This record gives sequence, C-alpha cells and structure tokens, in this order.
Amino acid sequence: MATGLLVLLDDIATILDDVALMSKMAAKKTAGVLGDDLALNAQQVTGVRAEREIPVVWGVAKGSFINKLILVPLALLISVVAPWLINPLLMIGGLFLCYEGIEKVIHSLFSKKAHAEKHTDPQQQNDETDLAAFEKQKIKGAIRTDFILSAEIVVISLGTVAAAAFMTKVMVLSIIAIVMTVGVYGFVAMIVKIDDLGLYWTKQSSSFKQKLGNALLVFAPWLMKALSVVGTIAMFLVGGGIIAHTIPLIHHFSEETSDHLEMIPTVGNIIGAITPTLINFGIGMLAGLIVFMIVTVFQKMKAKAA
Repeated sequence: MATGLLVLLDDIATILDDVALMSKMAAKKTAGVLGDDLALNAQQVTGVRAEREIPVVWGVAKGSFINKLILVPLALLISVVAPWLINPLLMIGGLFLCYEGIEKVIHSLFSKKAHAEKHTDPQQQNDETDLAAFEKQKIKGAIRTDFILSAEIVVISLGTVAAAAFMTKVMVLSIIAIVMTVGVYGFVAMIVKIDDLGLYWTKQSSSFKQKLGNALLVFAPWLMKALSVVGTIAMFLVGGGIIAHTIPLIHHFSEETSDHLEMIPTVGNIIGAITPTLINFGIGMLAGLIVFMIVTVFQKMKAKAA
C-alpha cells in the first residue's frame, strides 16, 4: 500500500511538472496577444470619470473571467469533438476585430465634430443616467473585445498542449486563463490611475515627489491618447494576424516575402523581421474595410425595407 501511495505521489509530481512547463510555454506564445490585450483594454476604459475608473475596470475584469469560464470548456470540447471548428471561429473573431478597428478610424476621421459635441455637452456630463449608460457601453465593448482576444489566447495555449493528456490540458488552460486575466487587468488598473498617483505626489512635502507628480500629470493624458492609437492598431494587427495564420496562402506569402527581403544586404534582417507585422496590419485594415462596407450596405438595405 505504501508503494502504491509513493507511485501515486510520483505521478502527481510528474503531472505538476508537465503542467508548469507547458504553462510557461503557453505564456511565452501568448505574450504578443497579451500586449495587444493590455493596450486594447486600457484604451476601452478611457473616457469615464476618475472615480469610476476602477469600478469599470473591475466590471470588465469580471466579464473577462466569465468569458474564460465559457471559452476554456468550449475549447476543450471542440478540441475533442470538432477540432476543425477552431480556425473558422478564430477567423470570425479576427474579422470582427478588424471591423471594430476600421469603424474607430472612420468615426474619428468623419465624425470629429459630432464626437466633440457628444463629449463636451455640459448637460450630458451632468446627467447621471447618460453617464451610467456610457459606462455600461464601455464595459460591454471591452468585454466583447476581450472575448475575442481571450479566445485567441485559449486557442494558442491549447495548441501548445495539443499532445498532452486531457487533465493536463484542463490545468494548463485554467492557469493561463486566471494568471493572464489578473495580470492584464491589474496593469490596466495601474495605468488608468497614474494621474491620481501624480496628484497625490504633488501634495507631498518633498520637492522631488512634487516634480515627479507634475510629470505624471503631464504624462498621463499623453499615455491615454497613445493607448487609444495603439489599441486601434492592435485590433488590425491581431485581427490581420488571425486571418493570415488561418489562411495558408496568405501565411505562406508572408513567410516567403519575409525570407526574400532578408536577403537584402545590410538592412535585410530588419526589413524581413517587420514585414510579417506590416502584412498583418495591411490585411487587417483591408478585411475591416470590406466587412465595414458589407455591414453598411446591409444596414441601408434593412433601413429601406423598414
């Protein structure tokens, strides 16, 4: 009996070692998506009142946990029952991200006046009902975007443990889901509260802290604007990357183009390294524009029919 117990403990230790190793591998492979996830979610929660920033981030974080509670079992089920469904589902998610990105670009280019009026109307700013609705809209948008990015993280992680035992897959995906969610939204909470930290330091007696606080107050608005731009770019990069990796023809074209450009003397390595990213960005913008035109035509046809 003692021997059996030792064997059992040895098996458990082996499984835990495998889980730890595979979790590290999955974390490395999803690091790029996490950077986009961080930028996107920080950008999504901008524009709310200072005292409501943390509650909004917490609301999105709870939605993210729910997303992963749905996605992890669903991914495990699909990997067993219908593994061929994973790529089409990722493609749909990628197209949606591209569509949202191009919608933001078009809105900022052609609706600046309406956008300014919407956010500078004093009556609206004082209307608690409108502010509550604005917060709900922000949270819903962020959770919707998080769902797609979380799906990509889960699928990439699943690919890392494809050959592992079922229970190992469950443990690895669960660890990745929890750690990534806590990490991302912890950083988002820190980012959106930088200005409050700066204000706190300006009230300290130390001249160094006051200068640092003033610097943070100047830096915070620029950071949020930068995150807004980076978040939109990330939509095209992630969405275009999903499409490029899902369609073999585009994936091979990207790799072959990169290989040819790397042969250029002196600067070949640099150009070759950034080429796949630029191709993903271009594919993302093009795909988003096509989906946007289709949606616009459909909406017009629906309006005429009504």
